[in-house]
This record gives sequence, C-alpha cells and structure tokens, in this order.
Amino acid sequence: MASNLEQVLASQSDIVAMLRNSQLGAYVYPVVAPEFSNWRSEQWAWQHSAVLFDQSHHMVNLYLRGRDAMKLLSDTMINSPKGWAVNRAKQYVPTTPYGHVIGDGIIFWQEEEEFCYVGRAPASNWLRFQAEKGGYDVDVELDDRSPMRPMGKPVTRSVWRFQIQGPNAWDVIEKLNGGPLEKLAFFRMSTMNIAGRQVRTLRHGMSGAPGLEIWGPYEEQEEIRAAILDAGKEFGLIACGSRAYPSNTLESGWIPSPLPAIYTGDELKDYREWLGADSYEATGSIGGSFVGSSIEDYYLNPWELGYGPFVKFDHDFIGRERLEKIDPASQRRKVTLAWNPEDMAKIMASLFDPDGTQYKFFDVPLANYASSNYDRVVDAGGSTVGLSMFTGYSYNEKQALSLATIDHEIPDGTELRVVWGEENGGTKKTTVEPHKQIEVRAIVSPVPYSRVARETYQEGWRTGR
Repeated sequence: MASNLEQVLASQSDIVAMLRNSQLGAYVYPVVAPEFSNWRSEQWAWQHSAVLFDQSHHMVNLYLRGRDAMKLLSDTMINSPKGWAVNRAKQYVPTTPYGHVIGDGIIFWQEEEEFCYVGRAPASNWLRFQAEKGGYDVDVELDDRSPMRPMGKPVTRSVWRFQIQGPNAWDVIEKLNGGPLEKLAFFRMSTMNIAGRQVRTLRHGMSGAPGLEIWGPYEEQEEIRAAILDAGKEFGLIACGSRAYPSNTLESGWIPSPLPAIYTGDELKDYREWLGADSYEATGSIGGSFVGSSIEDYYLNPWELGYGPFVKFDHDFIGRERLEKIDPASQRRKVTLAWNPEDMAKIMASLFDPDGTQYKFFDVPLANYASSNYDRVVDAGGSTVGLSMFTGYSYNEKQALSLATIDHEIPDGTELRVVWGEENGGTKKTTVEPHKQIEVRAIVSPVPYSRVARETYQEGWRTGR
C-alpha cells in the first residue's frame, strides 16, 4: 500500500485521470455555519454595509520560529524580502525549481524571529519540507485546518481569525476600540481593543474600503465575536457564513486554488516521497472541461496567475533561473469573465426539464466542484485560449463570474466562450452528475471586476443574438 505521493503516482498510468476522478469531493469550508441570514444578504453587506468573516477554520496556520526563519522564506518566495519588517504581512508565492507556482498564502511577520503562514496546504507543505531538507535553524509548528467534516467532534485551533470588511467597517472598528484607530498602510500590522482585550490586527480591505483582519487566542473567540456583532448592529454589520465567504474572491480577483505543480520532474521526486499518500496533493481533485494530455498542462507560472509584479530577481530563490528566462509580456494574463445571462438561464432551466438536455449543475454562489478548477476558454473558432479557474455568482453584480487566465493579446471587452461541464457525460468525481457540456458566452472583464467597466464594453449579450 502506498505511503507517499510518489508511490501513489507510480501505481497510476494516467495522473490526469487520477486527479480528475478523485473521490475527495469539493473543497470544504468547515465548521462555520453555511449561512447566518442568507448568502445574498451576506454578499450584499460586504459591498454596502459591513460584514464579519470567520476565517478560523479553513486555512492552515504554520508557525516558523528561529534565526533562519526569514532565510527560509526568502529562499522559497518569488517576492522581494527587501523592506520587509516586523508587523508587516506579505502574500507569499513559492515556485518549483521549474518556475511553476506551488500555491500561495499570507505570511505575518509577528516577532523578530517569528512568522506565521496562513493559507491552503500546498505552500504550507512546501515550507515544512524545505525547512527539514535545507537544515535551517527554525522550529516549525503546524496548526492544521479544521477537519472537512468534524462529525460532531469538538474542534479547536491555535487562534480565532476574523475580518471586519465593507464600507462601514471602520465605524465598527473604532466603536469596538473605544476611539479612533490609525488607518495603517495595506498589510501593516498593529493592535486594537475589543471587549477589554488587546487583539492583533492586519490592515486589509475590500471594495476600496479599509478593513481589518484580527486574531487572538481561540478560547476567546465567542466573547470577541459577540462583541463585534453587538457593536456592528447600528452600522448594518452581519455575520457571513461559509457559503457566501469564498465567493468574495470573484469580485476581488484572487485565484485561490491552482493545481500545485509538483507531480512531475526529477528535482521534485524527494518532495513527492515526503508528501503522504493522504496529503492534499495526493487526494485532491481537478474539475472542469479542460483535459490536458499530461499533468504539466495544468501547471502555471506567476504571470499567468497575476503574480507577475511579485517576481523580483534581487535575491536567490527556488525557481529563479527558470523565471528569468520567461518573457512576461507573452504570458497569459488574469481576467474576470462575465458569463452571458441568457446562457446561464439555459443552464438553470435544464434542472426543470425532465425530458430535455441536462447541463452541469451550477451551484450558487460558488459553482466549483473540485479542489482545482480548469474549464476551457475558447474563441469563436473553438481554439483554447485560456483556462477558467474559479466560478460562481455575485448577487451584488447580478452576474455569473469566473476568474481566468487567457492569451495576453485578447483585449478586455472580447466575447469568448467557457466550456461548462465535463466530456462524455462527466468524470467519476462524487460531485459530478450525468450531464452534457455547453458553451457559455463570456465577456473578458477587468480584475477586480467592475460593473461600470463591463457596461461600457461592446454591445452583445444584452440585446440577444
């Protein structure tokens, strides 16, 4: 029986088929209630009043402590370490020796020799492996994400983690604090007061409004949460559940879950031998209409995911040599795709037509049905010109949206098509029912998404075709 990822892969004749037929199911945002009011009102609140996000359970906390902690991060990230300091955070993006993205997350520089990575498993696993392999003088403490399905068993974490966001967020924050609070620069850290306790803060923001991410000891979670909800009542703050929460990235423009590019390459064999047979990488799933001839077809570089501005060759890091050979101007670029309402209505209507064609179920507000999502984006001639990678619905925009990477020469305003659904009636994933593929018209739009920008683009879908 396989004990690591390398052994799992050795037993498979087709890695693509293995991941596309994984029985894991969709990525779960655990523990937090799906809805506290309803997901439409919860989406509306982050653009029009204020919202409380509970991020305490779905992400890994990885603590790095010791004199080599900074060196470990610098050696593994495309980001520049210059100018970084205590009480500042950074979006951490590691690449393989071949220059492909493994994942990403946020690094909080908490104390002189203490950092905390917060994010999904792939980048956390890479950091843990490099810490062991590289002989760094660093202590690593893993506080893993909460179980996908706790089945009624108690769940604890090292910290609770909330965000207060929306146009009224700062009013809530200053009321909680008992007075004015400095609006620090983006991703700067400080402290504030809540219910007589001092909590740590990270300046964050959505929809152009200042907000905070806050955290503290897990045992204080209920007390802090109650204080926030009470203070926020007069400003229209509501709690956001796990159903609406992940859909906020459709409006803000972050692609959360590209496939970790680690399944091939001799230089990564020791990493695959380190990863368990039950790891995220071994059990994860690929969903969508894109069927690569090899697993490398799913690998992406930083520019394709919108991380090009992070790449800085002012330090040595894993993957640097390969990235230096890439021409950024010729890479695919990250965009939002706004899906045609008439085509969406056709997909939804198939649910109510017992004798008609059944299209792949489009769940709202998040339509993803795998760990990593890859739908073909095609031009008028049917040629693949990109990949649609995170899909759902915005009640704020009354619009189905997806985040995609497409050929760089395709301008905003172009109408393309997303192939929705899987080939031959669908794969064997537990999240896939028998269905037929459909091409959905979609307008190339900015990131972050903007209604104003969309409505000034070429005519087309609203007048019918």
